[in-house]
Amino acid sequence: MTKLDEKGQRGLAVISSMMGAEYGEKLEASATSGKFGCDITRMALDYSFADSWGREGLARREKSLAVISALIALKQPAELRNHVKIGVANGLTVADFESLLVQLSSYVGFPCIATAQTAVIEALREVGMDPDVKTSEERGLL
Repeated sequence: MTKLDEKGQRGLAVISSMMGAEYGEKLEASATSGKFGCDITRMALDYSFADSWGREGLARREKSLAVISALIALKQPAELRNHVKIGVANGLTVADFESLLVQLSSYVGFPCIATAQTAVIEALREVGMDPDVKTSEERGLL
């Protein structure tokens, strides 16, 4: 097991402040496990969280909007679910997510938005926001 260096600790503090201590503990365990994927986890802590998220400039809310937009455009629903939760921690609302999906629809297309909408709904349910809304699949539309 390898301990996190100072930069990794800074990244861990950033993600823990957004996703909670339990998530941070799991991430630290992964990064220090010495097992497959631990190097990638350390890179995420160093570059994504210490360098990008920890950088001065945009507020975390705006960083969330940028990252969520990129993940929607890239059709990455698993990572999108994580970043929706981070977005909620950074102040995004249900109305913000819907507005973002509408805004992006002209640029990324409706199939991409349908995939993203499902991921957003599932993530919002996990954090206890808008629990009654159904995905397109649940409504029999896909």
